[in-house]
Amino acid sequence: MMRDLNAPFTVLWLQSGGCGGCTMSLLCAEAPDLAATLASANIRFLWHPTLSEETGDEAIAVFEAVLSGDIRLDALCIEGALLRGPNGTGRFHTLAGTDTATIDWVRRLAAVAEHVVAVGTCAAYGGVTAAGVNPADACGLQYDGRRPGGALGADFRARAGLPVINVAGCPTHPNWVTETLMLLSAGLLHGGDLDSYGRPRFYADHLVHHGCPRNEYYEYKASAEKMSDLGCMMEHLGCLGTQAHADCNTRLWNGEGSCTRGGHACINCTAPEFEEPGHAFIETPKIGGIPVGLPTDMPKAWFIALSSLAKAATPERLRRNAVSDHVVTPPAVRDIKKR
Repeated sequence: MMRDLNAPFTVLWLQSGGCGGCTMSLLCAEAPDLAATLASANIRFLWHPTLSEETGDEAIAVFEAVLSGDIRLDALCIEGALLRGPNGTGRFHTLAGTDTATIDWVRRLAAVAEHVVAVGTCAAYGGVTAAGVNPADACGLQYDGRRPGGALGADFRARAGLPVINVAGCPTHPNWVTETLMLLSAGLLHGGDLDSYGRPRFYADHLVHHGCPRNEYYEYKASAEKMSDLGCMMEHLGCLGTQAHADCNTRLWNGEGSCTRGGHACINCTAPEFEEPGHAFIETPKIGGIPVGLPTDMPKAWFIALSSLAKAATPERLRRNAVSDHVVTPPAVRDIKKR
């Protein structure tokens, strides 16, 4: 049934196995704030564990009304990994007051939702909750790490025909979430607008590298050697910004922040299985001195050749500043009329 575009776009939000960080990020939306953004697009939360007044029986009544068809559900948003343990029962996480596993509630609600949205990498792929030996048997809604499947199965499609929309990130940028909901509300998000891991392409077709303030250092391979240094963190400190799919350095948190702008390497948190890279996050694995993870779309031979040329051409200014925690050699001041 087509939605009346004058009616509110309804959202039900559940939290499963996770830290709640995506909700905390969402609440930090500004210019405009979250309430103004939702109101401008006529998006109405039926229930949210942090924002809603209803608890206990009142909340369950909303869920039951959705399942019975008395309330239309346009988007089911899930935050946190789905816990299948122990032994596939889901009993490690029951929805409070119901004696029913949260994963079962999610499956029932997903069956009647027009769209299903995984908010954060835990809900999308399992994320940090699924790391290590994974005693809770945590997984994503439609992925188990990199493998299709998860709680709903690889073949799941919501009533509108789309698979789970994976708004991956740890945490997500608030605008990734609100923009996804706004596009769905307007009927403007289709299958071709999702990448190969189900992430909305409006942010996943970018790289964290785009807009990184350390790009001049990257170009000359003037590398940082310790976390406080100003240089590029790819060569020695594990930065994956040249491979990570997100627009973090062009769509900043609170208008100012990103991981690399805060002095930390990008750990590629929008990707499945980012939580277990096989080495420390701030280390760059190498073979023969060449980083194992090369920039996206760059053949190894080209990288080696360009790196050698770039290092040979590195200005002394960048060479010195790269291994300092502040600018020790400023750019030369030149009269442009005398070039």
